[in-house]
Amino acid sequence: MAAKKAERALVEEWRDILALHARTQCELDRVLHGHGLCASDFEVLDVLAEGGAADGGCGYRVQEISDRVHLSQSALSRLIGRLEKDGLVERAICPEDRRGVRVVLTAKGRALHGDVRPVQRAVLARMLDATG
Repeated sequence: MAAKKAERALVEEWRDILALHARTQCELDRVLHGHGLCASDFEVLDVLAEGGAADGGCGYRVQEISDRVHLSQSALSRLIGRLEKDGLVERAICPEDRRGVRVVLTAKGRALHGDVRPVQRAVLARMLDATG
């Protein structure tokens, strides 16, 4: 009986986490839409703005971004394509590995990230404090 109760509590906690994630994602999408972004777009800009790729290079390889934003490579490639079309990022061949591609913020992307970052952080603070 106690094991069943513990299992039920575990499942309920997991579902609460999923619900919080879904509510937060929806709220981020809602507030970022006014800036021409969705939550995933901002996550990519945020990772790029942090700088410091694992190999010390400028920008990030697509795989490094994929590992941090939890998108498939194909979904991330499409997202990067949209950001590139909007002039927010640039793709360039890696000088150390001609098969690799690095993604970097443009000046426009850095400026937009700077404008939107406080908005995104405020949503996170509000949504995550609601659970406390």
